[in-house]
Amino acid sequence: MPSSARAAPVVLLLAACATVNRPDLETLKPTAEAFHQRVRFKDFRGASELIVPERRDGFVRARDSANDEKDLFFTDYELEEAKVSPDLREASIVSKLSWYRLPSTTEQRATLTSRFAWRQGRWLLESQEAGPFPELLPAPDAGTPPNTVTNADAGT
Repeated sequence: MPSSARAAPVVLLLAACATVNRPDLETLKPTAEAFHQRVRFKDFRGASELIVPERRDGFVRARDSANDEKDLFFTDYELEEAKVSPDLREASIVSKLSWYRLPSTTEQRATLTSRFAWRQGRWLLESQEAGPFPELLPAPDAGTPPNTVTNADAGT
């Protein structure tokens, strides 16, 4: 067998290892930004893919019921702080969000904490403590926020 044929499986294995997601800030921040980008452009079904499975259908139904595709508008989003728990299974993001929902033209603003869980090799949104999505509020028995392992300035 030629040496190049023997080397090919090793190269493929190394490439596969290099693309494995890890539960850290480098994978958390893009997930949070993707969620907000999708809702900003009214891709609610796409945004639901970034929510834990048990809350996805409720999120999509609520968007349809509230006519958000037509009536909900986001005017600003700024990620301020990101934290990952010591066990790397939970994380939180603090962000500022501005929006309005017709028929009102009054802009609503909130500093909200979004909680994420590491499941099946990716971060998924579990809850948001404020904002325009009441169905994403934490369950009444939700635990305390994760301890800070890593704190990131969103601007970097």
